[in-house]
Amino acid sequence: MTTDHIQSPAVFWEEFYLTKRTSSSGRATAALQRIAVALTPGLSLDLGASHGDDVIWLAQQGWQARGCDISQVAVERAQARAAELGLAQGAQFERCDLSVSLPEGGFDLITALYLQSPVALARAAILGQATRRLRPGGHLLVLSHAAPPPWSPQATSSTIFPTVAEELDAIGAPSAELQVIEAQVVTRPGRGPDGAGALLEDNLLLVRRSRA
Repeated sequence: MTTDHIQSPAVFWEEFYLTKRTSSSGRATAALQRIAVALTPGLSLDLGASHGDDVIWLAQQGWQARGCDISQVAVERAQARAAELGLAQGAQFERCDLSVSLPEGGFDLITALYLQSPVALARAAILGQATRRLRPGGHLLVLSHAAPPPWSPQATSSTIFPTVAEELDAIGAPSAELQVIEAQVVTRPGRGPDGAGALLEDNLLLVRRSRA
């Protein structure tokens, strides 16, 4: 029996943060940094914010940054980190189950960075809903694992990872309302448990909502 038959995403991720005791890396995602520096700061939303590194970085760049996560433990850790840095107003976090609803309002930038789960998650529906939260001229950045790292047990399993085309289908792009700015597989350096390095593959999508 697989994990997703016995645990909901909420239970799985709460237990993950409680038992793994993972901590903030203190670094924002490199792809986000590259893309966001070219955008005018506004209101942003990070879907699946974890410890909040990306939200905090955006706040430091002048964004009014919000992050949501299904784990209350993760939210509390992110809030504590933002408060430590004096960013409690600029970097705000809340618990939300994205399978039920996204935070209300319109956003200039929505990010879904590695919003992937080993237990059932209505990911395509979430991404589709995210596009409808974009303000005119707003951007959606999606970054997802395109393949497992070579040291992962999944590297030799039948686990299916999304393709760029499937990610585009999920968000309904391109369309009259959504312009595709980037849609490609990119690589980044990684390091396995034994210290060996490898290039990891990610899908990167950046779309912009029409100003019309």
